[in-house]
Amino acid sequence: MVPQVRISDIAIWFKHIESPELQARLRTLRDEEYINLETDGVVGRWVRMKTGKDGRPTEAIRPEGSMKEVWGRWYKSRRGEAVPLREVRLVDDYLKNISTLFPEWESEADDEAFGDL
Repeated sequence: MVPQVRISDIAIWFKHIESPELQARLRTLRDEEYINLETDGVVGRWVRMKTGKDGRPTEAIRPEGSMKEVWGRWYKSRRGEAVPLREVRLVDDYLKNISTLFPEWESEADDEAFGDL
């Protein structure tokens, strides 16, 4: 079953997500780190909110970019409605994460040998 979250704020608070696994995944994000989520069929970028001035982590994510517009419209017109929510992996995320597995690809010798390709 796909986890759901109720549209109840301009941000998504972890405690409002019906999946302990997704809540745990979101808690691993650092301040301002992003994650791509599919929300009611729309894939968008979400950012972990900054730690509060009192030092306590803010257990919420906020929409970024075009997802901010979509979520804002939904908040005005669909407040209170539960929508499906799941993490998605985009090709850019995959390539960014896999590049750390091959540090030898980041050498000056490689840049010199293959830089023009």
